[in-house]
Amino acid sequence: MSAIEVTVEAAKELGLLPEEFEMIKGYLGRTPNFTELSIYSVMWSEHASYKNSIKWLKTLPRKGDAILAEAGTENAGLVDLGDGLACAFKIESHNHPCAVEPYQGAATGVGGINRDIFTMGARPVAQLNSLRFGNINLDRTKWLVKGVVKGIGNYGNAFGIPVVAGEVFFDDSFNTNPLVNAMSVGLVRKDEVVSAISKGVDNPVFIVGSSTGKDGIHGATFASADITENSADDLPSVQVGDPFAEKLILEASLEVIRTGAIVGMQDMGAAGIICSTSEMSEKGGHGMRINLDKVPLRQQNIEPWEILLSESQERMLMVVHKGREADVEAVMQKWDLSYAVIGEVTKGDRLEFFWHGNKVADVPAPSLVLGGGAPVYDREYKEPAYFREFKKFDINSVPEPADLQEVALALIKHPNIASKRWIYEQYDSMVGTANMATNFPSSAGVVNLKGTNKALVLSVDCNSRYVKADPEVGTMIAVAEAARNIVCSGGKPLAITNCLNFGNPYIPEVYWQFVGAIKGMSQACIKFGTPVTGGNVSFYNQSSIGNRDEAVFPTPTIGMLGLLDNKNQHTTLAFKEKGHMIYLIGRSKNDIASSEYLYSFHGIKASPAPYFNLDEEYKVQQAVSQLIQRNLVQSANDVSDGGLFVALLESAMPRNFGFDITTDAEIRTDAFLFGEAQGRVVVTVSPSRETHFIDYMMDNGIPVTALGHVTKSEVRIDDVSFGFIADLKKVYDNALTDKMEANKQCL
Repeated sequence: MSAIEVTVEAAKELGLLPEEFEMIKGYLGRTPNFTELSIYSVMWSEHASYKNSIKWLKTLPRKGDAILAEAGTENAGLVDLGDGLACAFKIESHNHPCAVEPYQGAATGVGGINRDIFTMGARPVAQLNSLRFGNINLDRTKWLVKGVVKGIGNYGNAFGIPVVAGEVFFDDSFNTNPLVNAMSVGLVRKDEVVSAISKGVDNPVFIVGSSTGKDGIHGATFASADITENSADDLPSVQVGDPFAEKLILEASLEVIRTGAIVGMQDMGAAGIICSTSEMSEKGGHGMRINLDKVPLRQQNIEPWEILLSESQERMLMVVHKGREADVEAVMQKWDLSYAVIGEVTKGDRLEFFWHGNKVADVPAPSLVLGGGAPVYDREYKEPAYFREFKKFDINSVPEPADLQEVALALIKHPNIASKRWIYEQYDSMVGTANMATNFPSSAGVVNLKGTNKALVLSVDCNSRYVKADPEVGTMIAVAEAARNIVCSGGKPLAITNCLNFGNPYIPEVYWQFVGAIKGMSQACIKFGTPVTGGNVSFYNQSSIGNRDEAVFPTPTIGMLGLLDNKNQHTTLAFKEKGHMIYLIGRSKNDIASSEYLYSFHGIKASPAPYFNLDEEYKVQQAVSQLIQRNLVQSANDVSDGGLFVALLESAMPRNFGFDITTDAEIRTDAFLFGEAQGRVVVTVSPSRETHFIDYMMDNGIPVTALGHVTKSEVRIDDVSFGFIADLKKVYDNALTDKMEANKQCL
């Protein structure tokens, strides 16, 4: 053991509280050495332990008929798809690394989330992402956007997994602290799932993949602190990715699983070797003896504690049945991968780490992990003053513009509404030939399950502005919109994964947002029958620069998995033929609260979340699902950001149709067109099915409004021309590109 004295001051420098230092001494029965203190500092960081969130996370609904792995028990959620297939899926953040090095931060985020999927034996088949950036007119924002998008694209394209859906949102609150949430989805046969577990005394422990360096050391601790002016100095906490190495590890991992030699396997993400060894050991009720000098290194001047904490990418820990080592070695040699036996499983619960025969750390595995001995806190929360101020908003205080064409044009130019073509064209959406939405745009991503009549339906959603206005309602809306997107594509929602992005949990007003979001998520997930399979909490998305201390808009991103039982019922958002009738399912409201129209066009930032009723939303979605199953609608598109006008435009543009509609005289025209009241879906109906459609809606008491009809090319509202679809599409398609390519010399 090291003789260096470790004090409470040293513990504080590593992010540990004085009371946590005392807990560590209690677990060890002595004062820890520096290596052990470093171990606890990363494993008890918020990023690894969820010590400030686990109390509330445990209140989320986690059980369901299709759930094969309950939240927190495996690397990712696991859902039964039938036909002997299961789907592994998860979303995670890589926010802090992207704030200081956007390219590698985003690339390694993609790599890490894919490893979570294939360590379970699942082959990744789809990626999604949810991105938040600051003011797009700032050079720094453009630098961040370019780096993040290139990082996602280069890594994902080389790895060979298509991006099938995503979202991008811009707001000043993200100027310093962007949010980069990456989601991966994979398929596995239920009888081939591998667990992240270690058991069997004397079973060898393998490390496979890339060599270990100093990149990413204390990355978990870095992710558990505010962004400051000095955060760029933490570049060693940002890992470096290699997608080609990851592709080899993917293929080798899936092949070695088929040999039957594997007891358990886990990727090395946050906190590296110490995280994998402790979590696998705790789960299996065993210990490990690890020789750190056996770990393949890519640099020489590296200390034992650095090896333990390194977050070098593309590495896996495998526990192998004793006597089957040659099977694993043969696979690794075939794929030209580095590997080494670095230890063995032991009886008891101790993790013992050695360096050239000298013991450098000895800690009980359960004391390190979430659900074991890691601390759990019940943080104070308090309603912020702004919440009541937002509630005072009165629509009558906002004059209705005389020129609604001007509003429409301003909205479709806005980066939150305009086409994200500049971004998604950098992603490969067609590799693997399973993306069914490439040429048939849908409200959600649709992925073919080859060999079956089924398809996965995937969505990632959250309107951060709604959550800021009302965390509970805003998060219910995020779940509802994800479900609505899946239903509009013909699917049935099954389960969610989440990425909870918030500011500093020690600030009571920030923690109030978090608690409200959890409450809203619980209510909505219970209603839609979509249990939470796991995910990620990302606190400290808070910048402390100069005299400003600002948290990002709270963003509980919802990644939802749905299933399309019959691929023939895949429903797209595109209008199909001139003359088809356009209907609005759900009630329009005299509501412009928290809309892009109110926020951006009028510059009014203080308003509540838009109208939302959970029961009404559920009934609308059930009705849309039935209409699709009965073949009564030709297209379906949910009304969300930008309101009804944008939803109609999205449906008109793919085939260059126009539309001619009439607004509701009882509702303000700006609210009718641009308000974002929830629970609404635009559908088109062929004349031959119109009577059956209306009969179904009347028989089931579902509110529906005839808006108008599909036209050849012109957009008309209340007999006023808003222009031709080709011209509007040109503006919509090029607005973001024009922004990104302006002042190129500054980038």
